Amino acid sequence: MPEFDIERLRSHFPALDSGVAFFDAPGGTQTPRQVGEAIAATLTAPLSNRGTRSVSELNAERVVEEFRSAYADLLAADPRGIVYGRSATQLTYDFSRHLSKDWGPGDEVVVTRLDHDSNVRPWVQAAEHSGATLRWIDIDPATGELDLTVIDTILTERTRLVAVTAASNLIGTIPDVAALADAAHSVGSLVYVDGVHYTAHHLVDIAELGADFFVCSPYKFMGPHCAVLAAAPELLESITPDKLLPSTNAVPERFEFGTLPYEIMAGATAAVDFIAGIGGPPLADRRASLKRSHHQIAAHERRLASHILTELDRDLGGMAVVHSKAENRTPTLFLSFPGRRSQEISAELHQAGIHAPAGSFYAYETFQRLGIDDAGGLRLGIAPYTSARDVDRLLEVLTSSVSALS
Repeated sequence: MPEFDIERLRSHFPALDSGVAFFDAPGGTQTPRQVGEAIAATLTAPLSNRGTRSVSELNAERVVEEFRSAYADLLAADPRGIVYGRSATQLTYDFSRHLSKDWGPGDEVVVTRLDHDSNVRPWVQAAEHSGATLRWIDIDPATGELDLTVIDTILTERTRLVAVTAASNLIGTIPDVAALADAAHSVGSLVYVDGVHYTAHHLVDIAELGADFFVCSPYKFMGPHCAVLAAAPELLESITPDKLLPSTNAVPERFEFGTLPYEIMAGATAAVDFIAGIGGPPLADRRASLKRSHHQIAAHERRLASHILTELDRDLGGMAVVHSKAENRTPTLFLSFPGRRSQEISAELHQAGIHAPAGSFYAYETFQRLGIDDAGGLRLGIAPYTSARDVDRLLEVLTSSVSALS
């Protein structure tokens, strides 16, 4: 297997020429040149609404088909079950409304305190509007782990949906989604999985996860700002959304409201192809190429994250608290500094050309449960293009900044 060539990879990202070391990947990665070129080429080529006659109609049709095919390969899904959306939040709100039409008093909905608010609030509000009962799965603030020991007491024959993250965007914890999904399915519940953070670091297989619905956002893995929902076409056929009367009733199109942004879809497809090419020349199929690339990327990201953790423990000790001790987690670290403000430390890093934002990053329930005495924490996210030099710069400035504030 070819070695991971970090310098070759970085050469495709014009933003890295700025000299900034970016550690904000959980909020959105930088974009390779190929993605921007795909967007521009699609937008400036003959383009119109989809059809089967003119070159402009055929171009639009091809873009949509290629988008569905690419995300089917990325997520191990059926192309007929790939739904385009503006954002994961928008898609989740849409499906919370679609699904809750049939809920009422006596039904139950389960959410977790590990999730980004986009996979909490839509379900909370849908339960309120329908009269369904809301139930929570908690986290252990000492470890950052989701407490799945309570599954048998929380899930009942009245559970209609379980919403859970595949990986916390705040602290990186990866819960045992498959175990939760198995338990949910045993009582007849659907499972809605937020894979926005997970998909940036793992090759997804929605069947292995047990996800009935899986949502992700290409801009978290080097694509443009948009989102994708994957589900079995048969499941989508059973759901009737509110929509315009003349619009198609075909799946998945009936969930995509209005004219699609073909140029953004082309950019999202280019992001999948870019990832597939990171590991080397194309293999027999794109899924195999993606698997090879993810193997290399994961090893690279783990090395860097492990190095950061080792150095923080050595140089900062009790001055920095890492808020996930989960055995299974992404290369994303969420730090707080007892007696210090994370925003001040983030500002120090910014002055040195290191972008590592501080905040709670819309993981409202998780942050509240951690009980941090600050308005936020410092989040450090590793991306495929993060280099060892970036990490060395980060550690030098972070150590100096925290020590100076002590």
